[in-house]
Amino acid sequence: MTSRRRTLFPVTTTSAEGAAARLLRDRWRQRALGSVWLRVADWSRPEVDALAEAVTLGNGAAPAAADLGRARGYDGVGIGEALDDLACLYEEAAQGAPPAEVVRSFCVAWSDAQADALAVGASTDPETGLPRQEYLAVRLEETYLAGLRSGRPVPGTHVLVLVDVAAGDLPPFARMARSAVVGDALSQVYGYGHPMATLGNGLFAVLDEVDGLEERVARAHERVTHMCAGLDAEVTVRVPPRVWTVALPETHDLAVRALAAHTRR
Repeated sequence: MTSRRRTLFPVTTTSAEGAAARLLRDRWRQRALGSVWLRVADWSRPEVDALAEAVTLGNGAAPAAADLGRARGYDGVGIGEALDDLACLYEEAAQGAPPAEVVRSFCVAWSDAQADALAVGASTDPETGLPRQEYLAVRLEETYLAGLRSGRPVPGTHVLVLVDVAAGDLPPFARMARSAVVGDALSQVYGYGHPMATLGNGLFAVLDEVDGLEERVARAHERVTHMCAGLDAEVTVRVPPRVWTVALPETHDLAVRALAAHTRR
């Protein structure tokens, strides 16, 4: 399974090239919205701009096409509509059909994003909108494999951040309200799609990198505190919330056991 984190294709342009790319993007948008695109509000996004720049420069658009394909897949855009939109770009650029390598990169990334979306949807907690423990275990496996390939052991690069807002038992509706607010707060800090999960009954886990950790933990504490303060009085929360880090062990199997040990049933 691929990472859900998006990285835009870096493009450096002069002011003239930048203006040309913006003009191409605007023509592309007009053509797509007038012919193939179904939802006006969700066409524009940063990946669109990056691909328009790459096509304008003409120095290889496949990486930028992959970023846009991934974004379209996450957004639930059908492959037919997404490819028709891609064709609009090349028509406006007077370059004919999109090159084969661009189409392939676009489709592979779209397919990977769809697979990720299905996996998340199958393991999402309806109270929080966050994945459950099982999905975070999968993301941990990806992280350990990446560490093995790079020669950078996970205990030196990542930790688990735990956030506890529980303050006694709550009726189902109040628990749902509390969980939804915390899930939204963490997604605002780390980004939607970042590896995180609910561990049950007011406890949440985030897979975070060591670099810049203190700043993100402080932001998570502040954001959760602020958003929980807006809950109704009957939705009790821990004040302040408890936020702490847990070191990750040497292997994925041990990490999954550690995660299970913190899970609340």
